[in-house]
Amino acid sequence: MKHKLLSVAIITATAATAHAGTVTSDGDDIVIKSKGGLKITTADKSASFQVGGRLQWDYDATDSDIKAKSNDFDVRRARLFAKGHYGDWLYKLQFNIAESDGAKGGDAEDLYIRYTGFGKAANITVGKQKEPFGLEQLTSSKDISALERSAMTEFYTPGRSAGVQLHGKGSNWTYGIGVFEADGDGSNDVGNTATTGRVTFAPVKKDGTVIHLGAGFSSRDADVSADEVDSYNAELAAAFGPFHAQAEYFDSEVGSTSYDGYYAQAGWIITGESRPYKDGVFKRVKPANKGGAWEAVLRYEDGDGKYSDIGLGTTDGEQTTFGVNYYATEFVRLGLSYMDGEQASGEKGDELRGRLQFVF
Repeated sequence: MKHKLLSVAIITATAATAHAGTVTSDGDDIVIKSKGGLKITTADKSASFQVGGRLQWDYDATDSDIKAKSNDFDVRRARLFAKGHYGDWLYKLQFNIAESDGAKGGDAEDLYIRYTGFGKAANITVGKQKEPFGLEQLTSSKDISALERSAMTEFYTPGRSAGVQLHGKGSNWTYGIGVFEADGDGSNDVGNTATTGRVTFAPVKKDGTVIHLGAGFSSRDADVSADEVDSYNAELAAAFGPFHAQAEYFDSEVGSTSYDGYYAQAGWIITGESRPYKDGVFKRVKPANKGGAWEAVLRYEDGDGKYSDIGLGTTDGEQTTFGVNYYATEFVRLGLSYMDGEQASGEKGDELRGRLQFVF
């Protein structure tokens, strides 16, 4: 029965994207928007409800000196969400139902309630959410230019955790700081906590030109030989018309041991569009015409990182990524990337990945 209800929900939301437009009831009190998912809003904007999601089918071929070859075709991500608000209260529930790598699906990702009554400069979010750390990590997986995040982001950023966050934004700045569970969703997680924060500032933000600066930190209790793990990062990014670039440096202190690494990425939207920027992160390319948009991406990274995509695991190494994306519409993307890397000790690995993505 659960599978039947899920199928109906997917079909309903997907069908809605095929007919963009706005429908208003006779009472002029409800507006239904069907462009990219399904959103129902009261005319006075006092309440809303929205459903949507994403589906990413990947082909992945990996070869390395220390791990057996892999050649796979499966769902990288399959997410469904529901979100909405009533007055000053907002909520979001998001679940990943993908079954890649032997997983059974059904994992909860975003599960939070947010109070917005203080205005844009001060929101409070309670529940499972992304910790505010890292430009690439906070950029949605449906919007990143490279198909997979860097080995640095995979290693240093904490991802999603349950906690309480105070965050806000202005016309060209954002901030977030919160206290989160440090070790997952067990029965005694308040005993191990993390304090994580991030600030961003865009000194230039107009007419397709953006310069972005950011910094973050995370201090967390650790169930390892060290009592605490302290991580820091610095962000620099820019977009000039069809060209965009971003770089991040990370540093972590685990007891007396230090780890660090960086990545630098550049992209060119061949068809001339600009990469959108909003609230301290970049968004995916939106084609300017029916022919779609093409994007080329190059990334280099070096240092201590999680090089699992190329079969080298967590190690000191370097990696280069070449990628090309075709945005058929605002909602459909085809991507191809090649990643090649090497451990400091000499072992090598590479990966060829292709993706078909649909967002609704």
